[in-house]
Amino acid sequence: MSAGHFQEFEDEYLEAMYGFYEKNPEERVRTGILAESLKISPASATEMVQRLAAKGFLDYVPYKGSSLTAMGLEHGKMMKRRHRLARVLLEHLPFEGDHDDTACRLEHAINDDLDVALSIYFGNPDIDPIGRDIPKIRTELSERLKSKSSGVRNLSNMQMGESGKVSFISLSSDDINLISRLGIEVGTEIIFDGEYKIKSSNKILKIDESISNNILLDLRH
Repeated sequence: MSAGHFQEFEDEYLEAMYGFYEKNPEERVRTGILAESLKISPASATEMVQRLAAKGFLDYVPYKGSSLTAMGLEHGKMMKRRHRLARVLLEHLPFEGDHDDTACRLEHAINDDLDVALSIYFGNPDIDPIGRDIPKIRTELSERLKSKSSGVRNLSNMQMGESGKVSFISLSSDDINLISRLGIEVGTEIIFDGEYKIKSSNKILKIDESISNNILLDLRH
């Protein structure tokens, strides 16, 4: 088993523990219950819990269960955030597979850079597509997110009086053709004064949120 795969197993355990923490922060999680949630044997769960406790991620008491340490809480929170960001990403793609299972695989590929980029692109969402809270980005990344997102906005998140140039469009070819007929393409300048308008023609745009969510504007033009 490669080190990468083993790291993914550790991530899954800590993410699962964070799921229990969300429901009851004070309660220890018995190893049998953790094993059941991960669909693994109790023996495998016990071995991994002891390993994570030795690394400082869990506080493990035999026969009483385990809880996240401060370090474990931070890591579990990060993995849960990345799983739910992956769910947001999949919701915006023409993807017909299992969203949750695929998000479980994608979360391990999301590093700090991609975490920040996805947050900016989707307007720093705080809930996922099925209504679950997305944990806040880590403190050491929050300033980076703030500085990078100050000049970038989804069309649907424009504030009154803002204007920006379309810098990226993430839509199907049919939808791209649709908005192209409306006059929207990369480089188009759009203003928002209560209504979306193409600046050059003052043409008012009527666009569904499902489309405007996928049009990224650069306000620093």
